[in-house]
Amino acid sequence: MKHTEKELSALKEQISQMWTLVMSQLEKSKQAFLEGDIELAREIASREKRVNAFELKMDCDCENYIALYNPVAIDLRLILSLIKIGSTLERIGDFCEGIARHVIEDDCNSIDKQIIEELQIEKMFTMLIGMLSDSFVALESENTKMSGKILSKDNEIDTIYIGALDILTDHMHKNPGFIRCGLKIYLLIRKLERIGDHCSNIVEDIVFYIDAKVLKHTGKK
Repeated sequence: MKHTEKELSALKEQISQMWTLVMSQLEKSKQAFLEGDIELAREIASREKRVNAFELKMDCDCENYIALYNPVAIDLRLILSLIKIGSTLERIGDFCEGIARHVIEDDCNSIDKQIIEELQIEKMFTMLIGMLSDSFVALESENTKMSGKILSKDNEIDTIYIGALDILTDHMHKNPGFIRCGLKIYLLIRKLERIGDHCSNIVEDIVFYIDAKVLKHTGKK
């Protein structure tokens, strides 16, 4: 194996480790929210620093690779994609920490389970975990056949997010005492919707690397 190939392999391994950590953060944020588990939420918040450290190292190592080896074609696309994916994973980690902070504050954790079901929050979490997992498989296998399936999930998450506003508005109108918690829940759902957008961005970066196609702003979602 050539030296440059070893360096690329090391960068791929690094993004895999970061991905695994962020996936764990997302799965645990789902559990912490649904179960009101404050200790688990604190664990998520404390591990956010590790996610940030991964991004900084990824940026530095990718920049060094460009400076040392002057990559072109597919190697350059890989490096550029890894930089963007690292940044996007860090943003997803930020949203997971935000969800954990919601649980830690513990002032809106005992909400009627029926409202949570109507808002389809558990379904949103499950779909996001699936999107992040499928994106990882796409990068590892260097196969973009799943990209359409992943992007379509983001559309479904957007639909749930839009519907949540009407559900919460109606509930807050009938229960004025719920307004503060209702607004906080809406902000949490907004975080989930943004995670979906970031998962779509990751897919677009993978397609750029593997297929040399740009999906951003093309309406191909």
